[in-house]
Amino acid sequence: MNKQIDQQAADNIRALAVAMVEKAKSGHPGGPMGGGDFMHILYSEFFNYDPSDMTWPFRDRFFMDAGHLSTLMYAQYYLLGNYKKEDVANFRQWGSITPGHPEVDVARGVENTSGPLGQGHTMGVGAAIAAKYLQARSGDWMNHKVYGFISDGGIQEEISQGAGRIAGHLGLNNFIMFFDSNDIQLSTSTDEVTSEDTAMKYEAWGWKVITIDGHNHDEIRKALTEANNETEKPTLIIGKTIMGKGCVTADGSKYEGHCDSHGQPISKTGADYEKTLLNLGANPESPFDIYEEVQAFYKNIIAEKTAQAAKKKEEIASWRKANEALATKLDFFLSGELPELDFSSITHKAGLATRAASSGVLGYLAENVENMIVSSADLSNSDKTDGFLKKTHAIQKGDFTGSFLQAGVAELTMACIANGLALHGGVIPVVATFFVFSDYMKPAIRLSALQELGVKYVWTHDAFRVGEDGPTHQPIEQEAQIRLLEKLKNHSGDPSFLALRPADAAETSVAWKMALENKSRPTGLILSRQGIKDVEPQGDSRYNEALAAEKGGYLVKEVANPDVVLIANGSEVATLVAAAEILEKENNLKVNIASVISEGVFRLQSKDYQNSVIPKNKPLFGLTAGLPVNLEGLVGDAGKVFGLEHFGYSAPATVLDDKFGFTGEKVSKQVLEYLQTV
Repeated sequence: MNKQIDQQAADNIRALAVAMVEKAKSGHPGGPMGGGDFMHILYSEFFNYDPSDMTWPFRDRFFMDAGHLSTLMYAQYYLLGNYKKEDVANFRQWGSITPGHPEVDVARGVENTSGPLGQGHTMGVGAAIAAKYLQARSGDWMNHKVYGFISDGGIQEEISQGAGRIAGHLGLNNFIMFFDSNDIQLSTSTDEVTSEDTAMKYEAWGWKVITIDGHNHDEIRKALTEANNETEKPTLIIGKTIMGKGCVTADGSKYEGHCDSHGQPISKTGADYEKTLLNLGANPESPFDIYEEVQAFYKNIIAEKTAQAAKKKEEIASWRKANEALATKLDFFLSGELPELDFSSITHKAGLATRAASSGVLGYLAENVENMIVSSADLSNSDKTDGFLKKTHAIQKGDFTGSFLQAGVAELTMACIANGLALHGGVIPVVATFFVFSDYMKPAIRLSALQELGVKYVWTHDAFRVGEDGPTHQPIEQEAQIRLLEKLKNHSGDPSFLALRPADAAETSVAWKMALENKSRPTGLILSRQGIKDVEPQGDSRYNEALAAEKGGYLVKEVANPDVVLIANGSEVATLVAAAEILEKENNLKVNIASVISEGVFRLQSKDYQNSVIPKNKPLFGLTAGLPVNLEGLVGDAGKVFGLEHFGYSAPATVLDDKFGFTGEKVSKQVLEYLQTV
């Protein structure tokens, strides 16, 4: 312990944060200045990782919630050698690897993308669950910690309740979170918006809470030591810190604890930029330097961390030698690969709701994919994830041998936790709720897409046929919203989301196959509440024909030189089949029917293939239980889409089908009316 070098290191972090924001002419300097002491002590004395092997699966992990404090991370990781001087100097610039809010970059120590407050620490809870889950299957040698860093804003975000409740309920003693409590947020002091007792709140959720002076290094050490020794509870360390710690005015007087230093360069506040750098021991002419003594100190720290990791790896090697089968299985989990799966072997009864077909698939997966965690927002018996639950048991405090996470009524929290599970690695996360409640999940879905995570979303009760529950539970606009993500490319240049609405049980099996094989993007399975008449196979095997859904769309009914091509997905395909029977029998029309489970995937196929399914020189009619925009891109300007342009009503599903015009007879009339216009 060297108090002088510890203070220099913390001040170096503060000075770098100030300089980065000043050069970029934007950012948040005040918070990082308050958090520098904790970061230095954490990384120099407690955080276990291998500097020579940054993706080592058994490293400690740090999940930032307050993404606006990115300079705190970049400065700390610069001291550790993860960034170069030019990287921190190019903060927030085009092509820089130091963006305004951190974006997942494990090779440099950034475990998660953060910015939307509340989500970062919730992903950390997910990572802690993943670590416990894998530990239960491999042994207590797997004892890495997950650290979180949260600010006043993250504490205030509603998602913190779900994360706090679940972490406490499960006794995640491997999760340690620092609350940078500086009583200042972007536009006000916190006393203008809250009067809660945060410590009591977390204690009520089952957390260990330690309150300290966040600038006192001995208190930080003591708190982190206690947290690492805790065996029953997650720990919240409330660090009372000072916004803009170290800021001074032109005459050298202190300028700390002011709201204006939160979200703008120091030169735009009442403090003086150059005098503040000097006060922190930095050279205003070269503000991105690492102080000489700090550089030497961290060179030793890096060597120590590498040696400690090597010792841990020796312990793991001994375990591997004694447990070859378990080690092979763990390696397979961490590889992200799938076992051999035979979806064609899954049998379904006739006329199932696709949620029921999904239940059958989940039952099969529960017996064949050993590292899948399924979660439901208190709906497992309705979204039919209980098909999985019946083959395992719920994860509980002290028992992580189960594979089902009972999240309670907390859709956003559950989705964020799934992102954390995926970020940790070694597990395949699946989360489920009603489709209309995907609205609660949108912020996390967006981060699934941005981080390119293979989270599987199961959304049941997919349309107005929810029926008696009424318009609050009947999704209309949700499919259009979700399918927009298929049009949005991620940073790898691929569609950022895969949305699948299967037409029957066979397509549901194929949809699950597609979801599991889609490892670098999130997938949504949109499933029906009501039973659906199965599509009749044109050959011997409906499943083999449904495999064509892997191209996004295909013909479930095909004749030569059709008079009209009908297009739908989900349960509307069966309605089109009924309409086609009428059109053929009563009107002598030749009809093709296309099932387009995913427009995003369909658009990736060759133009020739797309035209073979949906020929532009033929009349095209689309049917959707959602907004017409769902299919307008497929039918084109000359085509016609019949859909809903209003909220639903409370009534039995069959009544709504009739009232809204979604019967075979009424759709056939819509088609005839359209054909009279072409």
